[in-house]
Amino acid sequence: QVQLVESGGGLVQPGGSLRLSCAVSGTIFRFYIMGWYRQAPGQQRELVASILSGGTTNYADSVKGRFTISRDNDKKTVYLQMNSLEPEGTAVYYCNKKPPFNEWGQGTQVTVSS
Repeated sequence: QVQLVESGGGLVQPGGSLRLSCAVSGTIFRFYIMGWYRQAPGQQRELVASILSGGTTNYADSVKGRFTISRDNDKKTVYLQMNSLEPEGTAVYYCNKKPPFNEWGQGTQVTVSS
């Protein structure tokens, strides 16, 4: 059974930075395209960044140039470095493969506010 455990969220001022981590277990991690998703209050969950096994990345236009996704296949962990955070970035952030497993982790709350 796959398990996804996100961490690293918190309260940050506009313009600040956070680094999220996601530990994956119960599956063959290295072959999957991994992604970070977010869900803001009242909105649908959206994919903001993805990374192939070999490291090729892709980003939503809203985060391009500010967020960086990376992965460690040996540690079965995926990361999201978020810089220049904006209030619109307030959401619960989740990691999952692309397309996602049926299972989701608990997510990590990111709140961008002064």
